[in-house]
Amino acid sequence: MALQSSKKVIYAALAGNGLIAITKFVAAALTGSSAMLSEAIHSVVDTGNQGLLLYGMKRANRPADDTHPFGYSMELYFWSFLVAILIFAIGAGISIYEGVSKLITPHTTSDPYINYIVLAAAMVFEGAAWTVAFREFRKTKGKYGYFEAVHFSKDPIVFTVLFEDTAAMLGLIVAFLGIFLGEIFADPTFDALASIVIGLILAATAALLAYECKGLLIGEGMRPETIEKIKASALRMPGVERVNEALTMHLGPQDVLLTISLDFDDNLSAGAVEFCISALEDNIRAEWPNIRKIFVEAQSWSAHLRSQKNLETDGGKSP
Repeated sequence: MALQSSKKVIYAALAGNGLIAITKFVAAALTGSSAMLSEAIHSVVDTGNQGLLLYGMKRANRPADDTHPFGYSMELYFWSFLVAILIFAIGAGISIYEGVSKLITPHTTSDPYINYIVLAAAMVFEGAAWTVAFREFRKTKGKYGYFEAVHFSKDPIVFTVLFEDTAAMLGLIVAFLGIFLGEIFADPTFDALASIVIGLILAATAALLAYECKGLLIGEGMRPETIEKIKASALRMPGVERVNEALTMHLGPQDVLLTISLDFDDNLSAGAVEFCISALEDNIRAEWPNIRKIFVEAQSWSAHLRSQKNLETDGGKSP
């Protein structure tokens, strides 16, 4: 279900950006507007980014093999991070360059009404794509605020497209103001400044996306309240006296690795411990189906403390 929702968001954004990119280029060629050219480049970059995200989703769905025993789910995070880099390098870089170039060699725009028509059409298409992304994001944000939900989200697809579309909407507003003020005051500086501002918006968007994707790429765990629920579930199992440690890591949006260390009753037989572990795994998978890989360690509390102390002592430098 989550995969289909992510694809729906991408397809909506791909359709919107693809339809409007061509018209923006035509308008930029006819009017000579730097702001419109920046918007056209922005739409092309966004269209390419959606293609990369779809490619990343396909690559991430490959089954595990000998070289990648935990699968390829994290590859989606790599392609999402690459999207952030491309937004910065191409979208922001060219927009700022175009604006600075027009400041150095200013030239007036012609037929501004063509720009207005294209910008209005772009706002409709971008607004439709943004609405789809926003609705899907609201479904997953839960009780958290919007910024918290982005930070805790493990699916980069939805918030990447949402950020891109938000930047696109802001860029359209800036482009409109730049063209309008340039016409009113007969000063092409406004158009050039609009292009630079669009570039700065894209740079800020790319920086935020890169920051969030970096956290996913290097490994993020499940939410703290979920970890506590997992521990509580383990403690309800007969024979479990203590949960020494529970660690999780998202290998993908719907692919979580769980390692849990348990202190069992010393009077339990080996068979009873095995039965308890199997039952616990079944309970966890039933409650949290995105936890696909579970490793349970049977260890006394004192042994666990010694192990942690040894790790802290050598700083993890032992070969």
